[in-house]
Amino acid sequence: MNKIVASVGLVALSASGLQAAVPGLTSDASKPWSVSASLRGFYDDNVNTSPSGPNKRDTFGFEVSPAVNLSFPMEQTTISLGYIYAFKYYDRKPIGNSDNYDQTHTLNAALDHAFSERYQISVRDSFAIGQEPDFLRTGNSFATFQRISGNNIRNYGSVTLNAQLTRLFGLEVGYSNSYFDYEDEGGDATSPSLSGLLDRIEHTAHIDARWVLQPQTVGVFGYQFRQANYTGNEEIGVTSSLASVMSRDRDFREHYVYVGVDHTFRPDLTGSVRVGGRYIEFYNDPTGNGNGWGPYAVANLRWTYAPESYVELGLSHDINATDVVGGGTDQSSFTSSAESTVVYGSVHHRFTPKLHGSLLGQFQNSEWSGGSFNGQTEQYYLIGLNLTYQFTPHFSGEVGYNYDKLVSVKGTDGSDRSFDRNRVYIGVTASY
Repeated sequence: MNKIVASVGLVALSASGLQAAVPGLTSDASKPWSVSASLRGFYDDNVNTSPSGPNKRDTFGFEVSPAVNLSFPMEQTTISLGYIYAFKYYDRKPIGNSDNYDQTHTLNAALDHAFSERYQISVRDSFAIGQEPDFLRTGNSFATFQRISGNNIRNYGSVTLNAQLTRLFGLEVGYSNSYFDYEDEGGDATSPSLSGLLDRIEHTAHIDARWVLQPQTVGVFGYQFRQANYTGNEEIGVTSSLASVMSRDRDFREHYVYVGVDHTFRPDLTGSVRVGGRYIEFYNDPTGNGNGWGPYAVANLRWTYAPESYVELGLSHDINATDVVGGGTDQSSFTSSAESTVVYGSVHHRFTPKLHGSLLGQFQNSEWSGGSFNGQTEQYYLIGLNLTYQFTPHFSGEVGYNYDKLVSVKGTDGSDRSFDRNRVYIGVTASY
Protein backbone atom coordinates (compact mmCIF):
# COMPACT_ATOMS: atom_id res chain seq x y z
CA MET A 1 0.00 0.00 0.00
CA ASN A 2 1.61 3.26 -1.02
CA LYS A 3 2.08 5.54 1.93
CA ILE A 4 0.10 8.68 1.26
CA VAL A 5 1.84 11.20 -0.76
CA ALA A 6 4.69 10.39 -3.02
CA SER A 7 5.78 14.00 -2.82
CA VAL A 8 4.10 15.82 0.08
CA GLY A 9 6.70 16.33 2.77
CA LEU A 10 9.38 15.01 0.41
CA VAL A 11 9.50 18.03 -1.84
CA ALA A 12 12.47 20.37 -1.58
CA LEU A 13 12.42 24.11 -2.29
CA SER A 14 14.79 24.98 -5.10
CA ALA A 15 15.42 28.53 -6.20
CA SER A 16 12.69 28.27 -8.79
CA GLY A 17 10.06 26.43 -6.76
CA LEU A 18 8.97 23.16 -5.22
CA GLN A 19 10.17 20.14 -7.13
CA ALA A 20 9.65 16.47 -6.44
CA ALA A 21 12.44 14.78 -4.55
CA VAL A 22 13.90 11.48 -5.62
CA PRO A 23 12.85 8.85 -3.05
CA GLY A 24 14.25 5.39 -2.60
CA LEU A 25 17.93 6.29 -2.77
CA THR A 26 20.22 5.04 -0.02
CA SER A 27 22.21 7.64 1.88
CA ASP A 28 24.37 5.25 3.93
CA ALA A 29 27.83 6.00 2.58
CA SER A 30 29.33 3.06 4.49
CA LYS A 31 27.27 0.56 2.51
CA PRO A 32 27.10 0.71 -1.31
CA TRP A 33 23.91 -1.33 -1.57
CA SER A 34 20.77 -2.33 0.32
CA VAL A 35 17.79 -4.58 -0.39
CA SER A 36 14.39 -4.85 1.25
CA ALA A 37 11.04 -6.57 0.85
CA SER A 38 7.68 -5.52 2.32
CA LEU A 39 4.44 -7.43 2.78
CA ARG A 40 1.30 -5.45 3.61
CA GLY A 41 -2.37 -6.21 3.96
CA PHE A 42 -4.88 -3.42 3.32
CA TYR A 43 -8.53 -2.40 3.19
CA ASP A 44 -9.76 0.28 0.76
CA ASP A 45 -13.38 1.43 1.10
CA ASN A 46 -13.47 3.22 -2.29
CA VAL A 47 -10.87 1.77 -4.61
CA ASN A 48 -12.56 3.35 -7.66
CA THR A 49 -12.50 6.85 -6.08
CA SER A 50 -16.17 7.16 -7.06
CA PRO A 51 -19.08 9.14 -5.57
CA SER A 52 -21.72 7.24 -3.63
CA GLY A 53 -23.41 4.76 -5.94
CA PRO A 54 -22.86 1.40 -7.65
CA ASN A 55 -19.23 2.18 -8.57
CA LYS A 56 -18.21 2.91 -4.98
CA ARG A 57 -16.62 -0.42 -4.17
CA ASP A 58 -14.57 -1.60 -1.20
CA THR A 59 -11.87 -4.23 -1.31
CA PHE A 60 -9.38 -6.13 0.82
CA GLY A 61 -5.99 -7.04 -0.55
CA PHE A 62 -2.28 -7.47 -0.04
CA GLU A 63 0.88 -5.92 -1.47
CA VAL A 64 4.36 -7.36 -1.98
CA SER A 65 7.10 -4.82 -2.62
CA PRO A 66 10.82 -5.60 -3.04
CA ALA A 67 13.35 -2.79 -3.47
CA VAL A 68 17.06 -2.39 -4.16
CA ASN A 69 19.28 0.68 -3.71
CA LEU A 70 22.83 1.35 -4.87
CA SER A 71 25.17 4.19 -3.91
CA PHE A 72 28.62 4.98 -5.30
CA PRO A 73 30.29 7.79 -3.33
CA MET A 74 33.57 9.06 -4.78
CA GLU A 75 35.87 11.94 -3.94
CA GLN A 76 33.89 14.59 -5.87
CA THR A 77 30.97 12.60 -7.23
CA THR A 78 28.12 10.57 -5.78
CA ILE A 79 25.89 8.34 -7.93
CA SER A 80 22.73 6.72 -6.52
CA LEU A 81 20.22 4.32 -8.06
CA GLY A 82 17.03 2.86 -6.62
CA TYR A 83 14.28 0.55 -7.89
CA ILE A 84 10.98 -0.33 -6.17
CA TYR A 85 8.48 -2.87 -7.48
CA ALA A 86 5.02 -3.42 -6.01
CA PHE A 87 2.45 -6.10 -6.71
CA LYS A 88 -0.98 -5.28 -5.25
CA TYR A 89 -3.82 -7.84 -5.25
CA TYR A 90 -7.52 -6.93 -4.69
CA ASP A 91 -10.25 -9.39 -3.71
CA ARG A 92 -12.68 -7.27 -5.80
CA LYS A 93 -11.43 -6.13 -9.19
CA PRO A 94 -11.30 -2.33 -9.61
CA ILE A 95 -13.23 -0.80 -12.51
CA GLY A 96 -11.01 -0.58 -15.58
CA ASN A 97 -8.73 -3.43 -14.50
CA SER A 98 -8.55 -6.56 -16.62
CA ASP A 99 -7.16 -8.48 -13.61
CA ASN A 100 -7.48 -8.42 -9.82
CA TYR A 101 -4.03 -6.91 -9.40
CA ASP A 102 -1.93 -3.84 -10.11
CA GLN A 103 1.80 -3.55 -10.64
CA THR A 104 3.86 -0.43 -10.06
CA HIS A 105 7.48 0.37 -10.86
CA THR A 106 9.66 3.22 -9.59
CA LEU A 107 13.19 3.83 -10.84
CA ASN A 108 15.19 6.71 -9.34
CA ALA A 109 18.63 8.02 -10.19
CA ALA A 110 20.76 10.85 -8.82
CA LEU A 111 24.20 12.27 -9.59
CA ASP A 112 25.96 15.01 -7.61
CA HIS A 113 29.34 16.35 -8.72
CA ALA A 114 31.50 19.13 -7.32
CA PHE A 115 33.80 20.60 -9.95
CA SER A 116 35.27 22.72 -7.16
CA GLU A 117 34.15 24.37 -3.92
CA ARG A 118 32.41 27.05 -6.02
CA TYR A 119 30.82 25.00 -8.83
CA GLN A 120 28.49 22.01 -8.40
CA ILE A 121 26.01 20.16 -10.58
CA SER A 122 23.06 17.97 -9.57
CA VAL A 123 21.15 15.59 -11.86
CA ARG A 124 17.93 13.80 -10.85
CA ASP A 125 15.47 11.49 -12.59
CA SER A 126 12.40 9.65 -11.29
CA PHE A 127 10.44 7.25 -13.52
CA ALA A 128 7.20 5.62 -12.41
CA ILE A 129 4.47 3.34 -13.75
CA GLY A 130 1.39 3.26 -11.55
CA GLN A 131 -2.26 4.02 -10.89
CA GLU A 132 -2.61 6.28 -7.82
CA PRO A 133 -2.78 10.08 -8.36
CA ASP A 134 -0.15 10.92 -5.72
CA PHE A 135 2.19 8.43 -7.40
CA LEU A 136 1.73 10.04 -10.83
CA ARG A 137 2.41 13.69 -10.01
CA THR A 138 5.74 15.53 -10.12
CA GLY A 139 5.03 18.43 -7.77
CA ASN A 140 2.59 19.52 -5.09
CA SER A 141 -0.59 19.96 -7.14
CA PHE A 142 -2.82 17.20 -8.47
CA ALA A 143 -4.05 17.24 -12.08
CA THR A 144 -6.50 14.42 -11.36
CA PHE A 145 -7.66 13.00 -8.02
CA GLN A 146 -8.98 9.63 -9.19
CA ARG A 147 -7.24 6.28 -9.19
CA ILE A 148 -6.53 5.36 -12.84
CA SER A 149 -6.28 1.76 -14.01
CA GLY A 150 -3.52 0.74 -16.37
CA ASN A 151 0.19 1.25 -16.90
CA ASN A 152 0.33 5.02 -16.59
CA ILE A 153 3.77 6.59 -16.98
CA ARG A 154 5.25 9.60 -15.24
CA ASN A 155 8.85 10.78 -15.54
CA TYR A 156 10.53 13.75 -13.92
CA GLY A 157 14.12 14.80 -14.59
CA SER A 158 16.16 17.84 -13.62
CA VAL A 159 19.62 19.35 -13.98
CA THR A 160 20.81 22.15 -11.68
CA LEU A 161 24.14 24.01 -11.81
CA ASN A 162 25.26 26.19 -8.90
CA ALA A 163 28.08 28.70 -9.37
CA GLN A 164 29.41 30.91 -6.55
CA LEU A 165 31.02 33.60 -8.70
CA THR A 166 32.20 35.79 -5.83
CA ARG A 167 32.07 35.63 -2.04
CA LEU A 168 28.67 37.38 -2.06
CA PHE A 169 27.18 36.63 -5.49
CA GLY A 170 26.19 33.39 -7.15
CA LEU A 171 24.00 31.95 -9.90
CA GLU A 172 21.75 28.91 -10.11
CA VAL A 173 20.74 27.64 -13.55
CA GLY A 174 18.39 24.72 -13.97
CA TYR A 175 16.21 22.74 -16.35
CA SER A 176 13.51 20.17 -15.58
CA ASN A 177 11.29 17.99 -17.72
CA SER A 178 8.02 16.26 -16.81
CA TYR A 179 6.46 13.57 -19.01
CA PHE A 180 3.01 11.99 -18.63
CA ASP A 181 1.52 9.12 -20.66
CA TYR A 182 -1.79 7.57 -19.54
CA GLU A 183 -2.89 4.19 -20.87
CA ASP A 184 -6.54 5.27 -21.24
CA GLU A 185 -6.91 6.57 -24.82
CA GLY A 186 -9.30 6.66 -27.77
CA GLY A 187 -11.89 9.04 -26.28
CA ASP A 188 -14.06 11.56 -28.09
CA ALA A 189 -15.70 14.93 -27.43
CA THR A 190 -18.47 13.45 -25.30
CA SER A 191 -16.21 11.11 -23.33
CA PRO A 192 -12.58 12.28 -23.51
CA SER A 193 -9.83 9.87 -22.46
CA LEU A 194 -7.16 10.56 -19.85
CA SER A 195 -4.57 10.49 -22.63
CA GLY A 196 -6.45 13.16 -24.52
CA LEU A 197 -6.81 15.31 -21.41
CA LEU A 198 -3.50 14.88 -19.61
CA ASP A 199 -0.77 13.33 -21.81
CA ARG A 200 1.86 16.06 -22.00
CA ILE A 201 5.49 17.13 -21.81
CA GLU A 202 6.42 20.10 -19.63
CA HIS A 203 9.73 21.96 -19.95
CA THR A 204 10.87 24.34 -17.22
CA ALA A 205 14.08 26.40 -17.17
CA HIS A 206 15.16 28.96 -14.59
CA ILE A 207 18.04 31.26 -13.72
CA ASP A 208 18.42 32.76 -10.25
CA ALA A 209 20.78 35.47 -9.05
CA ARG A 210 21.71 34.88 -5.39
CA TRP A 211 23.16 37.52 -3.05
CA VAL A 212 24.50 36.79 0.44
CA LEU A 213 22.79 39.57 2.42
CA GLN A 214 23.81 38.23 5.83
CA PRO A 215 25.73 35.11 6.86
CA GLN A 216 22.38 33.33 7.39
CA THR A 217 20.39 35.08 4.64
CA VAL A 218 20.50 34.76 0.86
CA GLY A 219 18.36 37.02 -1.36
CA VAL A 220 17.12 35.73 -4.71
CA PHE A 221 15.94 37.40 -7.92
CA GLY A 222 14.89 34.96 -10.63
CA TYR A 223 13.27 34.26 -13.97
CA GLN A 224 11.61 31.01 -15.04
CA PHE A 225 10.20 29.82 -18.36
CA ARG A 226 7.73 26.96 -18.62
CA GLN A 227 6.14 25.35 -21.66
CA ALA A 228 3.58 22.53 -21.74
CA ASN A 229 2.74 20.57 -24.89
CA TYR A 230 -0.23 18.18 -24.77
CA THR A 231 0.53 15.07 -26.81
CA GLY A 232 -2.75 13.11 -26.71
CA ASN A 233 -3.78 14.23 -30.23
CA GLU A 234 -7.46 13.51 -29.48
CA GLU A 235 -10.73 15.42 -29.53
CA ILE A 236 -11.62 16.35 -25.94
CA GLY A 237 -14.67 18.62 -26.40
CA VAL A 238 -16.65 21.05 -28.55
CA THR A 239 -17.60 24.72 -28.27
CA SER A 240 -20.91 26.49 -28.99
CA SER A 241 -19.84 26.92 -32.62
CA LEU A 242 -19.39 23.11 -32.76
CA ALA A 243 -15.66 23.59 -33.19
CA SER A 244 -13.65 20.62 -31.98
CA VAL A 245 -11.41 21.09 -28.97
CA MET A 246 -8.20 19.11 -29.40
CA SER A 247 -5.56 18.12 -26.85
CA ARG A 248 -3.06 20.58 -28.32
CA ASP A 249 -5.47 23.50 -27.80
CA ARG A 250 -4.37 23.41 -24.14
CA ASP A 251 -0.69 24.02 -24.96
CA PHE A 252 0.74 27.00 -23.11
CA ARG A 253 3.92 28.91 -22.35
CA GLU A 254 4.54 30.80 -19.16
CA HIS A 255 7.04 33.45 -17.97
CA TYR A 256 7.77 33.98 -14.25
CA VAL A 257 9.58 36.78 -12.44
CA TYR A 258 10.05 36.45 -8.69
CA VAL A 259 12.04 37.53 -5.66
CA GLY A 260 12.75 35.52 -2.58
CA VAL A 261 14.92 34.73 0.38
CA ASP A 262 16.53 31.65 1.96
CA HIS A 263 17.13 32.11 5.67
CA THR A 264 18.65 30.00 8.42
CA PHE A 265 17.01 31.15 11.64
CA ARG A 266 19.18 28.72 13.56
CA PRO A 267 20.80 25.35 12.74
CA ASP A 268 17.54 23.46 13.33
CA LEU A 269 15.15 25.96 11.67
CA THR A 270 15.32 27.00 8.02
CA GLY A 271 12.87 28.67 5.65
CA SER A 272 12.54 29.77 2.05
CA VAL A 273 10.02 31.86 0.14
CA ARG A 274 9.51 32.98 -3.48
CA VAL A 275 6.83 35.45 -4.54
CA GLY A 276 6.22 37.07 -7.91
CA GLY A 277 4.10 37.13 -11.01
CA ARG A 278 3.67 35.05 -14.14
CA TYR A 279 2.30 35.63 -17.62
CA ILE A 280 0.64 32.68 -19.36
CA GLU A 281 -0.31 32.34 -23.03
CA PHE A 282 -2.46 29.53 -24.47
CA TYR A 283 -1.12 30.04 -27.97
CA ASN A 284 -3.24 27.33 -29.65
CA ASP A 285 -6.55 28.54 -28.17
CA PRO A 286 -8.25 30.83 -30.73
CA THR A 287 -10.43 32.39 -28.01
CA GLY A 288 -7.42 33.61 -26.03
CA ASN A 289 -9.00 32.08 -22.95
CA GLY A 290 -6.82 32.23 -19.88
CA ASN A 291 -4.10 34.50 -21.29
CA GLY A 292 -2.78 37.07 -18.82
CA TRP A 293 -0.97 37.77 -15.59
CA GLY A 294 -1.37 35.98 -12.29
CA PRO A 295 0.36 35.52 -8.93
CA TYR A 296 3.05 32.99 -8.14
CA ALA A 297 4.23 31.90 -4.71
CA VAL A 298 6.08 29.05 -3.07
CA ALA A 299 7.29 28.76 0.53
CA ASN A 300 8.78 26.14 2.82
CA LEU A 301 9.68 25.98 6.53
CA ARG A 302 11.48 23.12 8.27
CA TRP A 303 12.15 22.68 11.99
CA THR A 304 14.16 19.77 13.36
CA TYR A 305 13.07 19.84 17.00
CA ALA A 306 14.67 16.58 18.19
CA PRO A 307 16.85 13.77 16.81
CA GLU A 308 15.03 12.14 13.86
CA SER A 309 12.03 14.42 14.52
CA TYR A 310 11.00 17.38 12.38
CA VAL A 311 8.11 19.50 11.17
CA GLU A 312 7.76 20.74 7.60
CA LEU A 313 5.21 23.25 6.29
CA GLY A 314 4.77 24.54 2.77
CA LEU A 315 2.62 26.50 0.35
CA SER A 316 2.51 26.93 -3.42
CA HIS A 317 0.30 28.81 -5.89
CA ASP A 318 0.51 28.29 -9.65
CA ILE A 319 -1.24 27.04 -12.80
CA ASN A 320 -1.58 23.28 -13.26
CA ALA A 321 -3.17 20.77 -15.63
CA THR A 322 -6.69 19.48 -14.95
CA ASP A 323 -8.78 16.51 -16.08
CA VAL A 324 -11.84 18.79 -16.41
CA VAL A 325 -12.53 20.13 -19.93
CA GLY A 326 -15.78 22.01 -19.27
CA GLY A 327 -16.80 22.75 -22.87
CA GLY A 328 -20.18 22.16 -24.46
CA THR A 329 -22.53 23.58 -27.03
CA ASP A 330 -23.52 26.41 -24.66
CA GLN A 331 -19.90 27.55 -24.22
CA SER A 332 -17.68 29.51 -26.61
CA SER A 333 -14.58 28.35 -24.69
CA PHE A 334 -13.30 25.32 -22.77
CA THR A 335 -11.43 24.69 -19.53
CA SER A 336 -7.76 25.15 -20.31
CA SER A 337 -6.22 24.81 -16.84
CA ALA A 338 -6.69 25.18 -13.11
CA GLU A 339 -5.11 27.72 -10.78
CA SER A 340 -4.31 25.96 -7.52
CA THR A 341 -3.25 26.90 -4.03
CA VAL A 342 -1.67 24.01 -2.14
CA VAL A 343 -0.93 23.95 1.58
CA TYR A 344 0.87 20.92 3.01
CA GLY A 345 2.49 19.87 6.24
CA SER A 346 4.16 16.90 7.86
CA VAL A 347 5.35 15.85 11.30
CA HIS A 348 7.86 13.02 11.70
CA HIS A 349 8.53 12.02 15.30
CA ARG A 350 10.79 9.50 17.01
CA PHE A 351 8.93 8.30 20.10
CA THR A 352 11.70 5.89 21.02
CA PRO A 353 14.79 4.68 19.14
CA LYS A 354 12.62 1.87 17.74
CA LEU A 355 9.22 3.58 17.33
CA HIS A 356 8.67 6.28 14.72
CA GLY A 357 5.48 7.99 13.58
CA SER A 358 4.41 10.45 10.91
CA LEU A 359 1.41 12.65 10.21
CA LEU A 360 1.09 14.08 6.68
CA GLY A 361 -1.56 16.32 5.20
CA GLN A 362 -2.40 18.43 2.18
CA PHE A 363 -5.17 20.79 1.10
CA GLN A 364 -5.61 21.91 -2.52
CA ASN A 365 -8.04 24.55 -3.74
CA SER A 366 -8.34 24.72 -7.54
CA GLU A 367 -10.18 27.30 -9.65
CA TRP A 368 -10.90 26.43 -13.29
CA SER A 369 -10.22 28.80 -16.16
CA GLY A 370 -12.62 28.78 -19.13
CA GLY A 371 -15.57 26.67 -20.20
CA SER A 372 -18.76 25.91 -18.30
CA PHE A 373 -16.84 25.68 -14.99
CA ASN A 374 -15.00 29.00 -15.40
CA GLY A 375 -14.33 30.55 -12.00
CA GLN A 376 -15.72 27.60 -10.05
CA THR A 377 -13.62 25.73 -7.51
CA GLU A 378 -13.07 22.32 -6.00
CA GLN A 379 -11.22 21.29 -2.86
CA TYR A 380 -9.14 18.23 -2.13
CA TYR A 381 -8.04 17.01 1.31
CA LEU A 382 -5.70 14.20 2.22
CA ILE A 383 -4.32 12.93 5.51
CA GLY A 384 -1.90 10.12 6.25
CA LEU A 385 -0.87 8.48 9.54
CA ASN A 386 1.92 5.92 9.92
CA LEU A 387 3.62 4.12 12.81
CA THR A 388 6.76 2.03 12.31
CA TYR A 389 8.41 -0.18 14.91
CA GLN A 390 11.95 -1.49 14.36
CA PHE A 391 12.00 -4.95 15.98
CA THR A 392 15.60 -5.62 14.88
CA PRO A 393 18.06 -3.75 12.64
CA HIS A 394 16.75 -5.80 9.72
CA PHE A 395 13.06 -6.27 10.53
CA SER A 396 10.25 -3.74 11.14
CA GLY A 397 6.48 -3.56 11.28
CA GLU A 398 4.11 -0.74 10.35
CA VAL A 399 0.48 0.28 10.50
CA GLY A 400 -1.14 3.23 8.75
CA TYR A 401 -4.26 5.07 7.65
CA ASN A 402 -4.91 7.31 4.62
CA TYR A 403 -7.92 9.57 4.05
CA ASP A 404 -8.81 11.36 0.79
CA LYS A 405 -11.76 13.67 0.16
CA LEU A 406 -12.74 15.65 -2.96
CA VAL A 407 -15.44 18.34 -2.78
CA SER A 408 -16.36 19.38 -6.32
CA VAL A 409 -19.19 21.06 -8.24
CA LYS A 410 -21.81 19.17 -10.20
CA GLY A 411 -21.68 19.05 -13.98
CA THR A 412 -24.35 20.52 -16.22
CA ASP A 413 -25.81 17.02 -16.56
CA GLY A 414 -26.06 16.65 -12.78
CA SER A 415 -23.02 14.40 -12.49
CA ASP A 416 -20.95 14.69 -9.32
CA ARG A 417 -17.35 13.52 -8.95
CA SER A 418 -16.99 14.32 -5.24
CA PHE A 419 -15.81 11.35 -3.19
CA ASP A 420 -14.17 10.28 0.03
CA ARG A 421 -11.84 7.34 0.55
CA ASN A 422 -10.46 5.53 3.60
CA ARG A 423 -7.51 3.15 3.47
CA VAL A 424 -5.84 1.20 6.27
CA TYR A 425 -2.83 -1.07 6.06
CA ILE A 426 -0.55 -3.21 8.23
CA GLY A 427 2.70 -4.82 7.19
CA VAL A 428 6.25 -5.93 7.81
CA THR A 429 9.54 -5.12 6.09
CA ALA A 430 12.78 -7.06 6.01
CA SER A 431 15.91 -5.21 4.91
CA TYR A 432 19.59 -5.79 4.61
